Amino acid sequence: MNQERGTTNPAKPRIAITAGDPAGIGPEIARRAASDARVLEACTPVLYAAADTFEPGVLSAAAGQAAYDAIVAAVRDAGSGVVDAIATAPINKEALRLAGLPWNGHTDLLAHLTGARRVAMMFYAESLIVVLATVHVALAEVPAMITPALIEDIVALTAAELPRLGLVGGAPRLAVAGLNPHAGEHGLFGCEEQTAIAPALARCRARGIDVAGPFPADTLFVRLRRGDFDAAIACYHDQGLIPVKLLAFGRAVNVTLGLPIIRTSVDHGTAFDIAGKGVADPGSLIEAVLLAARLAKTTSQR
Repeated sequence: MNQERGTTNPAKPRIAITAGDPAGIGPEIARRAASDARVLEACTPVLYAAADTFEPGVLSAAAGQAAYDAIVAAVRDAGSGVVDAIATAPINKEALRLAGLPWNGHTDLLAHLTGARRVAMMFYAESLIVVLATVHVALAEVPAMITPALIEDIVALTAAELPRLGLVGGAPRLAVAGLNPHAGEHGLFGCEEQTAIAPALARCRARGIDVAGPFPADTLFVRLRRGDFDAAIACYHDQGLIPVKLLAFGRAVNVTLGLPIIRTSVDHGTAFDIAGKGVADPGSLIEAVLLAARLAKTTSQR
């Protein structure tokens, strides 16, 4: 694993940039992000990348292992204060499995490496903040996962993390989407809203958390963008990611809530189809690095 360090400036946070799967677009966008003028003005980038060369667009166990090794090194350095935050380029989940690694993505891997008890995937853009209650699981498995305990934990984590990171001022106004069409329509189209989500939200409100719902997902994100709420919690991956990518693709930043370190990432995948062609857009990773630098400064002042 090769680390390329930028010129050190003690006044700027040091941000680790992991290059992701070395057979994807990660190495290209990581290098371009590390040399971007806005990035260099905001922070000192430190690039964590595979030392070996990999054939672009080819899935392999070796590439999965190299991506993993870079993440482990960056997390170690973030935990010891060598870097102030981590911004990650995309990894390939199949490559991780080929390498014999059990994690489904960055979020659960980072939770394992840091010992975090509860983490959540959040997507941040200037126009909206969306947190996912469940992430990389089959849609058929989601209803059983939507329990009162899960919803209460995610809401409480979001309410605590948004002000800690300086993403909102004061107590955030949160909203939770229903799982079913029309948020179940009082049980006509599903009962999870009544049996799991609503009771969890009542307990959260009793704890002093400003949270409302469950609301039909087809209108919740309109209200979120309009400013009725500071953040929305979606029940499953595509419910939250479709509005994020429709409204802010290339500008949204993935932030892991609940970690003892700051971690941001891109809003896209490894793009094997264009790897090695020099056409990948580094914009999302640049945004991720800039947000990581901002969060590092905010949390260091608290």
